[in-house]
Amino acid sequence: MTDEKVFIQELLNPKTQNIAFQKLVSDYQKPLYNHIRNIVLDHDDAHDVLQNTFVKVFRYLNKFKGDSKLFSWIYRIATNEALTFLNQKAKLSGITSEALQNKTIDNLQADTYFDGNEIQLKLQKAIVTLPEKQQLVFKMKYFEELKYEEIAEILGTSVGALKASYHHAVKKIEAYLTSN
Repeated sequence: MTDEKVFIQELLNPKTQNIAFQKLVSDYQKPLYNHIRNIVLDHDDAHDVLQNTFVKVFRYLNKFKGDSKLFSWIYRIATNEALTFLNQKAKLSGITSEALQNKTIDNLQADTYFDGNEIQLKLQKAIVTLPEKQQLVFKMKYFEELKYEEIAEILGTSVGALKASYHHAVKKIEAYLTSN
């Protein structure tokens, strides 16, 4: 934790800020991209949201209170940016978020950055049928292998609630895959 406090001070100090922020981007770019991609599904959209995330992190770093880990704070920003992006994209298209996600899944096969097979496409279709919170919890636990404690900090909820959400998500996905 001391290392994180020192790193945060480097991020806030105008003399060390640029180098520290380059390190932050280097350390977080790949895992954040994967996290965002799990939410928005599309490579180009994920890249745009990732850039927006880093802009917000840089802009609001001085407001980081240290109540949570830097990791959790950055992931919360990325999650919110991704969800906001999806909602805005759906609104601009005049469709629901679920319809947008279904459309995106249909386009995944043509996406050169998607290396999944038919089973993974079916899994994505099953995930879209879940409520938003269950989708997030499932993706963060299943794909990103985050611990419940980390997810709880990112989403601002209890571990017990997350375990219940994950359990319900798994049951719904199993039911969807069995019937389809």
